[in-house]
Amino acid sequence: MSAPDLTSRIAAARRAVLGQTELMHREFGRVESKWKHDGTRVTAADLAISENIARELQAQFPEDQFLSEELATTTVIPVTAEFAWVLDPIDGTNNFALGIPACAISLGLCHRGELVYGTIYDLSRRVLMHGGPGYGAWDGERAVRVLTTPPHKESIIGLHSPHNKALLPMASAVLAHFKIRGLGSATLHLAYVAAGLLDGSVDFNVKIWDLAAAIPLCRAAGGEVSFLNANPLPLRQFDLKMPGLIYAAGSPAMCARLRELMEPQLPALG
Repeated sequence: MSAPDLTSRIAAARRAVLGQTELMHREFGRVESKWKHDGTRVTAADLAISENIARELQAQFPEDQFLSEELATTTVIPVTAEFAWVLDPIDGTNNFALGIPACAISLGLCHRGELVYGTIYDLSRRVLMHGGPGYGAWDGERAVRVLTTPPHKESIIGLHSPHNKALLPMASAVLAHFKIRGLGSATLHLAYVAAGLLDGSVDFNVKIWDLAAAIPLCRAAGGEVSFLNANPLPLRQFDLKMPGLIYAAGSPAMCARLRELMEPQLPALG
């Protein structure tokens, strides 16, 4: 991978995401929504943002693959191109449809299956977050790092309650030791770890498109993202029916502490 290959895509990603913010704000809390077969909500804004970003990037990089759950025509798509884009047009769609501002556009860039850069528009703060290993992590114009304070009882962890009730003991172990925030956006939980706004984050049912932009951002900020049930990277296929991912993230010390609390409960999955 040459530096110009990546830098040109980074610049294009920022333009493409910023180009959709007016639409996002205009439709926020107003757009009609419907429920998909898997029980998740989708809006016309999700579809429009997906189509607009795909059109813009594919015009510039026709050899790249573009992967979005809203545009996929088959359940499983092999990832074969050198560069692939993974888009969640609105992470936090429930919030977006209801007028709750914790939602984001999330665009991750893969090189040979590895996530190398992420671009996130945080609607609530009107900030473009972006970064990747070797390029730093940015919250708007501010360079950011993960919090390195040792884990303590006042540490704040982003957490969503697990759908699978067999995983409640894992969640309870985290709840017993830290303060919790549940924003309704997996992208923002992990992005806020990168920006030093949260000490860590965990989740029990996320998909790769929820995290594709925030993973390289967190790693660029000195953080770790550790998968407890299955590692989806390098990304070899885009699977709309992939099992939910269980992960922990934060500074190396925080990530280790979260794993220490959660991993003993993994046998409950069986």
